[in-house]
Amino acid sequence: MEQRHVLPQLLAERAKTHPDRIFIHEAGGESLTYAELHSRILRWSDAFRRHGVKEGDVVSVMLPNTPTTLLAWIGLAWLRATELPVNTSFIGKMLEDVLRTAASRLIVVDEQFAEQVINVAPLLPALETIVVIGAVPRAQPDGIEVVAVEQFLEDATPSEDTLLRAEPYDTACIVWTSGTTGPSKGTLLSWSQLLAMGTGAFPPEEMGEQDALYSPYPMYYVAGKLYVYVAAFVNARYVMRERFSTSNFWREIREYGCTYAPFSPATMRFLLTQPPTPEDADTPLHSVLVAPLPPESDDFCKRFGVRVRTAYNSTELSCPIVSEWNPENKRSCGRVRPGYQVRVVDEHDQQVAAGEIGELVVRADEPWKLMTEYFSRPDATVAAWRNLWFHTGDAFTYDEAGNYYFVDRIKDAIRRRGQNISSAEVEAAINEHPAVLECAVIAAPSEWGEDEVRAVLTLRGVFDISPEQIFQFCVQRLPHFMVPRYIDIVDELPKTPTEKIQKSELRRTGVTATTWDREAAGLSVKPGS
Repeated sequence: MEQRHVLPQLLAERAKTHPDRIFIHEAGGESLTYAELHSRILRWSDAFRRHGVKEGDVVSVMLPNTPTTLLAWIGLAWLRATELPVNTSFIGKMLEDVLRTAASRLIVVDEQFAEQVINVAPLLPALETIVVIGAVPRAQPDGIEVVAVEQFLEDATPSEDTLLRAEPYDTACIVWTSGTTGPSKGTLLSWSQLLAMGTGAFPPEEMGEQDALYSPYPMYYVAGKLYVYVAAFVNARYVMRERFSTSNFWREIREYGCTYAPFSPATMRFLLTQPPTPEDADTPLHSVLVAPLPPESDDFCKRFGVRVRTAYNSTELSCPIVSEWNPENKRSCGRVRPGYQVRVVDEHDQQVAAGEIGELVVRADEPWKLMTEYFSRPDATVAAWRNLWFHTGDAFTYDEAGNYYFVDRIKDAIRRRGQNISSAEVEAAINEHPAVLECAVIAAPSEWGEDEVRAVLTLRGVFDISPEQIFQFCVQRLPHFMVPRYIDIVDELPKTPTEKIQKSELRRTGVTATTWDREAAGLSVKPGS
């Protein structure tokens, strides 16, 4: 990878060669040319510098999916400082753990999330300054400066004089994983990895300045970052939205001339449930990436006049397995793309035969194409990279023709509407309730595809509480997408002889007539539940 393809330098070059070309559209909001974007980035960079941010610092941001997220990210990159974008749904202990690990002296937060940060600020010994975009809350933590973004940017001026050019191997950001085997971990991603991920999802040789890429994925997830990167790389436009909206999707696709879009299976199903119209196939959208590929993909392609492909990826990887467009083999994730090696191995890292189930392990032919390390977790880094292969924690099979098939999550994760959820973190939150003796959280099938969250728990003998009380307890402690839909209160949990909970047995019995369902009870969690 050439240095000029590092995203900060790439955007700066576009600002010189295509200054008046619109690059960013915020759906329903502002649009920015390359020149406007670069000027604002430089101003943010100077503001960070004036507030003491220097090379090697980690700055946390907690922002909605607007152009400001890009300004802060790339503004930090020009100082060779590192952005740590925080999931805006995090509250309480989960938020504290992330921010304490980051040890940021400065945090940028939107007004709608400021209270979440201020509540945990006294527990963050390194924190000195909170920059708030919007109204500054009246309640402020002692000893910590809280400033409005206008004050933060007041004396900052766009200048390239103090900038440091990032290298392809530099850390682009620290993205928090979903915590599939325990507490979430920060993943250090290089610029080289992010670009490899984006160009693996959408082939750059097929795209150009005539295209626009539509994405509702926030930039605290790797998806939000990789799609804006590939759009800049091919000089296409990038259309961002705070979250997916079924009712607005096709109108915005037409309004902004979007040609490429990433989907989750639930997204595809939501759109298919809308009443058909004669204009369904009359849109600029022609290419969709969806992972995994749902059975309805052929119906979707026929109705809306698009082609589809799928891929296998995670925060730590860069799309090592991808399919062709409109694959005939609907069960497969695809085949290994050039530049990567994969194996399906047993517990001793010995390759299993075609058709046998094992763990997928991956490595790249070139350096910096996969994750650098886990942030402040050398133990987890070594464990993931044992025997010089990255261990995905996912069960796979493969066939003699080189097709790879995802089987299940060894890591015991749950995926709900595009969100990966750590069962361990949901269990930890529920177990904080004084009435709960122990809890197991597992996936339950969703009518929209992917999973719903199901909690099965036992109570301490002196307590008698309802599932709805457990639900309300979770609402106060968990991000909306982690709150269980299904809750079972049982006399005992199935155990192994070594007293480990047998989640496989709970999955086998599944949701029953006695399972409490918050949707049936008419309860919801906002936003996006």
